[in-house]
Amino acid sequence: MNSTESATPTEAVLRPAEAEDIAEIVSTYVEARAAAPMPPPIYPVSDIREWLAVKVLAPQKGSQVWVAEVAGEVSAFVAFTPTWLDDLFVHPRAQGTGVGTMLLDLVKSLAPDGFGLWVFEMNTPARAFYARRGLREVERTDGSANQEKTPDVRMAWP
Repeated sequence: MNSTESATPTEAVLRPAEAEDIAEIVSTYVEARAAAPMPPPIYPVSDIREWLAVKVLAPQKGSQVWVAEVAGEVSAFVAFTPTWLDDLFVHPRAQGTGVGTMLLDLVKSLAPDGFGLWVFEMNTPARAFYARRGLREVERTDGSANQEKTPDVRMAWP
């Protein structure tokens, strides 16, 4: 166990996201991204809100968004398809409590044939988080294909 893992798991409720969760999902995304070693978002919060609202309210076929709720507050969320983990963000107040692992385990159970994800190369805490949980690095790029133009790493499970 390392310093980013809690000795006692947090009591959390995992459930599909609902319209009422959108503000907390947006806050989690913005605050978690600001606290992580990654480039700042290239879009304003209003565009981020709209993008995340569409994921929750009008998901593409096969897409799901789940939240981890702790003490009545959304503390983390995950957005994924049967083959791709699009987003996994944990609010800074809940990092190290186990809710990220709970959501990742949920994705593993709902995508048993495996999935991939992209993570910024500079985000070494996230890369280590995924690696400790069985994902492996399968590709590195110079970032020319992502919107932030920042080097990234594709990881896969299993």
